[in-house]
Amino acid sequence: MGTRIIIYSSVNICCESKFANRAPLNVQCINLMTEFNLEKVIAIANKLVIQAADRNLTDVEITILTGAWKREEYDTIAAQNNYSTSYLSQDVAPKLWKLLSETLEEKVKKSNFKEALRRYWQATDKEATLTIKPKDNQLDEGGNTRKTNSNLGSNVYVERLAIESVCCQALSQPGALLRLKGARLLGKTSLMERVLVKMSNDGYAVVNLSLKLADKNTHLTDLNRFLRWLCSNISKELELPNQLKEYWDEEDLGSKVSCTSYLQDYILNKLDRPLILCLDDVDLLFPYPEIYEDFFALLRSWYEKARTRKRWQNLRLTLVHATDVYIRLNIYQSPFNIGLPQELPEFTIIEARELTIKHQIELSETDLTSLIDLIGGHPFLLQKTFTLLKSDRNLNLKDILAKAATESGIFSHHLRKIWLDLQQHPELAFACSKLLVAEEPISLDPIQAYQLQNIGLIKLTGNLAELRCNLYRHFFSKHLRQDSF
Repeated sequence: MGTRIIIYSSVNICCESKFANRAPLNVQCINLMTEFNLEKVIAIANKLVIQAADRNLTDVEITILTGAWKREEYDTIAAQNNYSTSYLSQDVAPKLWKLLSETLEEKVKKSNFKEALRRYWQATDKEATLTIKPKDNQLDEGGNTRKTNSNLGSNVYVERLAIESVCCQALSQPGALLRLKGARLLGKTSLMERVLVKMSNDGYAVVNLSLKLADKNTHLTDLNRFLRWLCSNISKELELPNQLKEYWDEEDLGSKVSCTSYLQDYILNKLDRPLILCLDDVDLLFPYPEIYEDFFALLRSWYEKARTRKRWQNLRLTLVHATDVYIRLNIYQSPFNIGLPQELPEFTIIEARELTIKHQIELSETDLTSLIDLIGGHPFLLQKTFTLLKSDRNLNLKDILAKAATESGIFSHHLRKIWLDLQQHPELAFACSKLLVAEEPISLDPIQAYQLQNIGLIKLTGNLAELRCNLYRHFFSKHLRQDSF
């Protein structure tokens, strides 16, 4: 009987499915000390993916991390593990680096992931150990990982059952269109992925596509290229052969008709169940009128087709975005004034208390109230605080709050990132300076207000803006002066 060594830590990670059919193994356990090694990298990456997407690393993601750790090229990793190079380099890897980037709040890619994870480890996670648990994912008939209900039981996710239920009910309706809005880092992607897992388990086909994966210089400069990219990714996510050559006729039919035909006559015709198409980060298209004017009108036309055509009733659209829609659209061609709107709020104090329980830390009502007074119910900031308190029991909340708005505080990287955004856009810095001296919410230039909302700095109530939390007020009061503009 073979022996398998498993390294244990506080982070849960999937067991590799390739061992599933082998004879039972003897298991030995060893403790990770403080060496920064591959096992530690996988443990930390898994922890960050849980935070960002409420799931464990998949086998193929572990394969990518292992190969990247060894400085192997994607084609080498693919050949050694029986994957196609394009699948790793154009699909799985970009999504993995995106998840890590969002959680670490810095650009993470194959060339720098080691140092990015090392910095995180040195700052917050040096004493963490890795726990390998029985896998929650199952494999579909093609041998690919798919999510099951067991993936919904993350030990740090605070369920928003009311919102999740509304989203699921909306997407169960023929020809539905759901619009989910929430500021950056409020948990839109995580919540939507849970909804999509539930719908998938109920028998729906699901495609979840972030527009962050579109190449700015290739796909966002030409409508035809963008629509071909969209259709190619829908086919890939559904594991259907790419049939663009058969259905695409830009010269005679045009790209919008070709895209519609591809979806109607190929994708929807091929499927024997409804398709949920979730487009995340759609506000990334707002700076590209040459794309969004026709594309958003196309989405609107698909929604309207469901009124009279049964096949189109099987398409359920979801649009996820961070800001209000500030672009000019014909009201009869916009997808943002139809369907069901749903806004994701910050955590309530009850949900913040539940998050402390999930992290197994104890905070008095006074301490929790003090924290909420500083950062509000911002899920990312709360998660960051509780993760640090759990990883270092010698820390106390009073010390964290005292340094929170300083360069040595735990939110320094987050604050510097926003500060850099403001430095690159002086008009936004000036708008922020006006909010700092205002005693109540004020009206801002609409475009500037939406841009500040997009980076998560402000809250909008109607046309009135205010800083999202006192943390931002304390930090930017020291860095911004209205008379300096």
